[in-house]
Amino acid sequence: MNQAEYPQKTCSIERLITRQEDVQRVLAGKKKAQRRNGLYAYPGEQMILENQPFIITAVYRQTLGAMNDRDAVQEGQIDKKAYMSYLNHIHPGVPWSFDMVMWVHEFERAT
Repeated sequence: MNQAEYPQKTCSIERLITRQEDVQRVLAGKKKAQRRNGLYAYPGEQMILENQPFIITAVYRQTLGAMNDRDAVQEGQIDKKAYMSYLNHIHPGVPWSFDMVMWVHEFERAT
């Protein structure tokens, strides 16, 4: 998809990763993707975390059911079960459905 094919963002890139524990995972190279229920960035955009630049390399949609252990590792978790447990911890009471479609934002440290 090129940027013209994406819908309008639902939030700014500065809000993509806000939890300090996730920021630390990104800085340590352990987290390379962020799922959100809205679109926060387009490919090629730059985000800054603690004065470190990161480039959004891919943005696509994926259901929670289609997510696998490899995807969970990209999210900084050991497997999908750990990722779902983390979601339940940070969003208590949210009813997760495996049909729920999320926006996946992949990124890498800018060189």
